[in-house]
Amino acid sequence: MPGRIIFLNGTSSSGKSSIAQELLRVLDEPYFHLPVDSFHAMRSRREIPAEELPDVLHRTWRGFHRAVAGMAAAGNNVVVDHVLSEEWRLLDCLELFPARDVVLVGVRCSPEELRRREQARGDRPAGLAARQFEQVHSHGLYDIECDTTSTGAADCARRISAFLPHQPRPTAFEKLRTELRPDLRAAG
Repeated sequence: MPGRIIFLNGTSSSGKSSIAQELLRVLDEPYFHLPVDSFHAMRSRREIPAEELPDVLHRTWRGFHRAVAGMAAAGNNVVVDHVLSEEWRLLDCLELFPARDVVLVGVRCSPEELRRREQARGDRPAGLAARQFEQVHSHGLYDIECDTTSTGAADCARRISAFLPHQPRPTAFEKLRTELRPDLRAAG
């Protein structure tokens, strides 16, 4: 049996990692938190020439997707925090992840609060979340959504946990796969 994937999608600084940490505290079954930032952090620290950077980042994201799929295929439950700021990322995940076992969570936050958080963090380029804002949620379909503008990570995690036993079928991932990847219709 593949593991469940709780897929948190939102802009940088929207609160995905905080929700993921809270989910690990409240979920009854064991889950692994796989944040893409950890994959970027594993890369060597040498300077990457600007012309090579897009290819390096693309390969990193593709590898990340395959690591998540591998963990789930081995029967592990996974919490993923992700930024679907490029369409190919969603299409790749739709191909790789068992759509029936994915809970797609939209993590939203107001642009004003995103700016405030970016400034407070100091480890993100200014305006990163604003640049991601439109594309990240452009696919428009989620199983459940959280707005972290005024709702804390612990409350979001409890809400997601309470939703899990009642996730409707077809899942948002199943619907998106049918709509965006009809070539995979027969796949699980």
